[in-house]
Amino acid sequence: MPSFAATLILSFVSASCAQSPQQILSNYPLVQSIPTVHESAIQARRILNLSSIATLSTVFPGHQQPIAFENRPDDLADVPIGLIDYYASCDPTPYDPTILAISIATSFKNSRAGSNVTLSLRYHPPSDHPPGDDIYTYSPANLPRFSLVGHIEPVASSEVQEHGMDRCFLNRHPDAVAWKPGNTIHESWWARLAVEHVYWIGGFGDRAYIGWVPIEEWRGVTQDEVENARLVGERGYKRN
Repeated sequence: MPSFAATLILSFVSASCAQSPQQILSNYPLVQSIPTVHESAIQARRILNLSSIATLSTVFPGHQQPIAFENRPDDLADVPIGLIDYYASCDPTPYDPTILAISIATSFKNSRAGSNVTLSLRYHPPSDHPPGDDIYTYSPANLPRFSLVGHIEPVASSEVQEHGMDRCFLNRHPDAVAWKPGNTIHESWWARLAVEHVYWIGGFGDRAYIGWVPIEEWRGVTQDEVENARLVGERGYKRN
């Protein structure tokens, strides 16, 4: 039978080797280095560039006359709502997502009534990604996600034409040609989400940055940095 001292030593070693909840869920340095804020901004811009669908969240206005054909419940004042929408990262401001706004859509009615807007994205690894090191490698809880907070800003048709924003958007969403401005279905207009704040969750806190990304870091990421970055599961990815 092991002595009390030996048992105490074994218990201490076991406790030291186990990952505590604090190590998994907070910014606790374990083995890997945590990406810097700028590196996290690059990852976020990479996700913005790779994806083109996200959740657009707005808040119903506090006081609004009911619209008969909507059959809207009466108790939605100041209630948030999140809906999937198309976007594209296009010049001249690839950090402010380009959106094809439809006037009748709830998100844009709320925006015109004064609501701020949040666009929430998460990283989806490629379907042919290599096997993970463990069950956490591709766990959604450990993959990057972030929210862009700002407001909807109409884009003049002259700017759209000058920078090819319509072509950029339709390259990502060919079906959207049916409701581009001038269509016979619904009134629509080109817009951008003018990003004011960025909140980032890079994964578990022992290996990823969690927190706000300054707007100058978000806007300051270069296109070369976006194109050269690699996220877990992408070819060429290297762990820190």
